[in-house]
Amino acid sequence: MENRTAGPGREITREEGIIFPRRGRHDPLLGPDVVLAMVPDAVRFLVQKTQGERLPVHDMALSHLYRPEGPMGERVSFAGPFLGAPQTVLAMEKLIVLGAKRFWVLGWCGSLQRFLRIGDVVIPTSAVSEEGTSGHYPVGKSPVEPDQDLTELLVQAVKGLPVESRAGAVWTTDAPYRETPAKVEQYSRAGVLGVEMEMSALMHVALFRSVALSGMLVVSDELFDLRWHTGFSSPTVKKVTREGAELFLDLILSMHQDVIGEEETIER
Repeated sequence: MENRTAGPGREITREEGIIFPRRGRHDPLLGPDVVLAMVPDAVRFLVQKTQGERLPVHDMALSHLYRPEGPMGERVSFAGPFLGAPQTVLAMEKLIVLGAKRFWVLGWCGSLQRFLRIGDVVIPTSAVSEEGTSGHYPVGKSPVEPDQDLTELLVQAVKGLPVESRAGAVWTTDAPYRETPAKVEQYSRAGVLGVEMEMSALMHVALFRSVALSGMLVVSDELFDLRWHTGFSSPTVKKVTREGAELFLDLILSMHQDVIGEEETIER
């Protein structure tokens, strides 16, 4: 990150960070679509599926950026893994500077509703913020929600998966060890579907930076009966996560199919 300060006799008056993301000399330019693969399983699958090449990128600690082989690599890349709002937002800010305009989030969440079991799918349409990053991205009176067009695409697409899927609110927290019975009951009664660590902040950043974002979360654990039932190593969770990654790639490819088809025709 570049550290910028005011010169002699000059004040920084704009609501802009003194430290800000920038494109480094050797950083790549990206196509419009980026998959934020939150969990290592999703990153590994995307690398294998697309023969993804790891790209050198300055200032994206703890996560990696990849580009698929072939024409699709000019339009989509993927990054991960991530843990929590601050780390994911740092990467998202950097990726926007590199050219990203649409973000597809693939992650996991804990279920707060009995009708959503391990291996099912949540499509977030709003988020209750209990993390510390969102408040630094003021969006005025704009509703904090994902891009409606991308979200509708996902809602329709996941109906093709052999699992229960629901669209609705999620609860974003920085403190998984403070998911108390009182809060689980409160948010469950309010109809909140699941709990995770990033979506609220990502929605705020997307609105603040005028980029599109939507996401799909696979239920990896259950809290609705006030006990913690885990499925992190469940074959079903891993299978649905891989299917979600393929679904994202198919949707992105369909959005660019006309352009890719024209280029392939010219090459022939």
